[in-house]
Amino acid sequence: MPDGSAKRTGIALTERQRIAWLRLIRSDNVGPATFRDLINHCGSAENALAMLPELSARGGATRGIRIAGVQEAERELEAAHRFGARFVGIGEPDYPPALRQIEGAPPLLAMKGDLSAATRPSVGVVGSRNASISGAKFAAMIARDCGRAGYTVTSGLARGIDTAAHRASLETGTIAVLAGGLDQPYPPENIPLLEEITEGTGLAVSEMPFGWEPRARDFPRRNRLISGISLGIVVIEAAERSGSLITARLATDFGRLVFAVPGSPLDPRCHGTNGLLKQGAIVTTGSADVIEALAPLSQLDLFNQPMVEEPKKGGEMLPPNDDDRAVIVSALGPTPVDVDDIIRHTGLPASSVYLVLLELDLAARLHRHAGGMVSLAMED
Repeated sequence: MPDGSAKRTGIALTERQRIAWLRLIRSDNVGPATFRDLINHCGSAENALAMLPELSARGGATRGIRIAGVQEAERELEAAHRFGARFVGIGEPDYPPALRQIEGAPPLLAMKGDLSAATRPSVGVVGSRNASISGAKFAAMIARDCGRAGYTVTSGLARGIDTAAHRASLETGTIAVLAGGLDQPYPPENIPLLEEITEGTGLAVSEMPFGWEPRARDFPRRNRLISGISLGIVVIEAAERSGSLITARLATDFGRLVFAVPGSPLDPRCHGTNGLLKQGAIVTTGSADVIEALAPLSQLDLFNQPMVEEPKKGGEMLPPNDDDRAVIVSALGPTPVDVDDIIRHTGLPASSVYLVLLELDLAARLHRHAGGMVSLAMED
């Protein structure tokens, strides 16, 4: 059984830092990976905000970059406060420790409910929205037993399997990851369930701004968080092209365990899970399969590693000259390449390569891909 009193490590942000972090992540062309690069290069979010115009201009931006203002950030913080939520930074004690380690982890999470749920070992349970009765029952059994074994159960608040998993773990602790803002839960019929979660021992989590209505492309981002928070993902009834398979693929990329429940070959809802079994997922016919496989991971201090924090001094360095910048840009194309390959190919210092890539990113001229790959954005 995992230790429910997980170590809470981290350094709290000051309110001034929290406002600067929120402004930076809400500014144009700044995603989680770019945010981290900016902190590393500039030394702090405040310094990064001041340098955004210059960096984007050096990257070839044809118009000024929109920078979120102080009042905009303060309004969102106030909206969170009125909603009973707070923003937690990636280096703070209440941030989910496993999530810190994934590529592109959100620098800030909006969280509402029992924050201790985020720091306990977690297992994700996902599957079909159009779940069968037996599938929903199996999901509830897995969630209930894993909860009793000391795990927080994480899912996406969707209909079907997600709903069954959340309901079965209300007493032991469950995390609902939202695709939109915390105040824009989907589907609407699960709003009462979400209230039960946040008013009890559970937690609602989102990386999106307050007021953000979820769109189709936001759900894979949500699935990324489910996989990142969890030590393992249990997939129950997933069709061949389903969001649950995206969650499973991301879990594999993050080095998490993937469990799949076998189903009838005649049921389209099971084609995806049966496919996962062919690809090496752990055959799951009972809760013990999950609990026993996760036990070694939950006992190890796997995720309490150094975290993102603002250096005491700025990390700014002189930009490369125009010739070096041209060499780096010419090494890029529409095909994704590894950054290490760019460094080897150009023979330029890694710091120069990373800085030029950051400039291109802020100018919306760079695409980031999984695994640290990058490509040049083609002009229309």
